[in-house]
Amino acid sequence: MAMCVEDRISSFPDPILCHILSFLPIKQAVRTSIISTKWRYLFASLSTIKFDAYSMSDLTDRNVDSFKNFVDRLLKSPDQVRLDCFRLSHMICSWNDWNDGDHDFDISGWICSALCRGVKEIDLQLSYREDILPAVLFTCGSLVTLKLDAVGHNFEFPSDVCLGNLKTLHFRDSFFGDSVLRFISNCHVLEDLAFFECDFYNTSVINIQTPSLKRFILDFNLGEFADLKYVVVINAPNLVYFQYTDVVAQGYTLSTMKSLEKAHIKICGVDTIDSQAIAAHLIQGICNVRSLRLTINEGIF
Repeated sequence: MAMCVEDRISSFPDPILCHILSFLPIKQAVRTSIISTKWRYLFASLSTIKFDAYSMSDLTDRNVDSFKNFVDRLLKSPDQVRLDCFRLSHMICSWNDWNDGDHDFDISGWICSALCRGVKEIDLQLSYREDILPAVLFTCGSLVTLKLDAVGHNFEFPSDVCLGNLKTLHFRDSFFGDSVLRFISNCHVLEDLAFFECDFYNTSVINIQTPSLKRFILDFNLGEFADLKYVVVINAPNLVYFQYTDVVAQGYTLSTMKSLEKAHIKICGVDTIDSQAIAAHLIQGICNVRSLRLTINEGIF
């Protein structure tokens, strides 16, 4: 005699089921549609949409257009719920074999669709492609978190940029001029700012004037851009965590950081400047810190 097993999960309210599905890769979430009629369209109500390498693993020339159309329908349907998170990986954005004019992925259009659905977090891992980011991305009032991993991308931000609710802003593997500093100054509630392995070109001053900032990371490749000449200016009186990895800059101007609890400093000297005096000035600027992890190469002292 067959045992009858009660399906308790399907009795959960739809919002709970959608929350459970949000932890699955999108491919697995779609497959739940065959469980029963109740599950058939649940995946279309996901508030978290992530496309990664796993989503692309079975794509061929025959089904790539079907995948593209599926993403278009999933994001652009007028009856969709608000999005909490939209994420694209390198695999989607750099798939040159199919991004050839015949099978173009409308990445800019997908981003716009996510913005139209009031997305709170956008995490984009982009390959080297210019003009892929729509201008509306930098004036979206719903964004709270923006993470851009754009290998080799040269960012130029529009002058009217304003993200009034943005609290977390992370960049990786990108190039910046002065426009990024104007962008940051227009993010009035920013709390978490990070640059990982980025390069500031034609910039004499890295000037961060953000009183709301609580966490700040400048993590560059030591020695890779040792010939850069800039001064670091930080006015962030409410900073709690500070991480800095780079060669010694031309100078440092740090406002009093009375709230600073933890700092991680890793610096190395260069022969063209007085690294010892400038490094000492940097350390003096964070003298109120409660916990300090300091790594300095022997060339400084």
